[in-house]
Amino acid sequence: MSTTFGPRVAVIVVGAGSGTRLGRSEPKAFVPVAGRPILSRALEPVFAMAESVQVIVTVPAGFVDAAEQLVAHMAGTGTSDVDIDVIVGGATRQESVAAALALLKPSVDVVLVHDAARPFTPTAIFDSVVAQVRVSGAGALPGLAVTDTIKRTDPGGQILETVDRSELTAVQTPQGFPRAQLVAAHEGASDEFTDDAAAVAAAGHPVTVIAGDPLSFKITTEWDLRRAEQLMMTPADFDIRVGSGTDVHAYDATKPLWLAGLHWPDEVGLRGHSDGDVVSHAICDALLSAANLGDLGSVFGTSDPTFAAAHGDVFLREALRLVREAGFEVGNVTVQIVGNHPIVSRRRAEAESFLSGILGATVSVAGTTTDALGFTGRGEGVAAIATALIRARN
Repeated sequence: MSTTFGPRVAVIVVGAGSGTRLGRSEPKAFVPVAGRPILSRALEPVFAMAESVQVIVTVPAGFVDAAEQLVAHMAGTGTSDVDIDVIVGGATRQESVAAALALLKPSVDVVLVHDAARPFTPTAIFDSVVAQVRVSGAGALPGLAVTDTIKRTDPGGQILETVDRSELTAVQTPQGFPRAQLVAAHEGASDEFTDDAAAVAAAGHPVTVIAGDPLSFKITTEWDLRRAEQLMMTPADFDIRVGSGTDVHAYDATKPLWLAGLHWPDEVGLRGHSDGDVVSHAICDALLSAANLGDLGSVFGTSDPTFAAAHGDVFLREALRLVREAGFEVGNVTVQIVGNHPIVSRRRAEAESFLSGILGATVSVAGTTTDALGFTGRGEGVAAIATALIRARN
């Protein structure tokens, strides 16, 4: 045991990787998850450990200042006793760890190495690894039993054999070691190892696996990032609402036809205070209904001269403004046009493009008839039925 005053545990957080498999311009450690960089979330459990620790963070060149600000923010106030260093990492993980080891305080006797790409590792895992290292005097790391059947294959994908999974463990981080063992293993390493446990084991020291946690998964691909985003969703993120709207107008041969925001030449128009665009009006009703803002009549009125002969896009833009003002964004809209004419399929793509462009969301348009039944079947007018999905903005 060290007799020097200072932290006895150091945590090296390795965050110098490029993260090219994520397809992002920034390094992986600085890619946001639910509004916060991965590195920020990875540090959170470190600063919640049972004892004070020395924290050493490795980042890519050019990101030291940003990382220092981030680390200082995560450490918070009242933590002046926390030793924090941010350094430029090496070209490989092994080089980054070696650079961090050179900064260890004299008091440190246990060193943990943690991947910043595992941002949800619980604090209890960090504390358990430290405890295991102290009890055993040897390395320790968290891991999970492999539950899938594992096949060994050749380069062409042909199965060669089934591997006994009872002998396999999926290892995680943080990996902890007595300081002297880890430093010596790195100083004597002649090969490149994929993790520190391999380097320490190659130096002849035992390493024990303790129970890991499924939350300690590594963010490597876009799929992993989406999984991480979902884990951080709050109830507000699931505030999804659905509204429906219906509008009906009779044919009027004295008027031009405006439908789904488009002018339809050589078609009989629709009677109404505005342009009679049943599609736009039904969508507005659906949006307002979903946001609990009333309906087309109560919001716009049926006699307001402002909207006399106004086209559907005027109503759509105003309904969208009200919905956003209420704290929502449009997810998607579907609308069914019911009538004998016009033939919707001829301009469906154009209508969908126009409406989607206004709402900033996907709008699907479909058309049908009622097989000569009812007022639409008798050719007296056109109806539209819309459904809108909206979600609360964060």
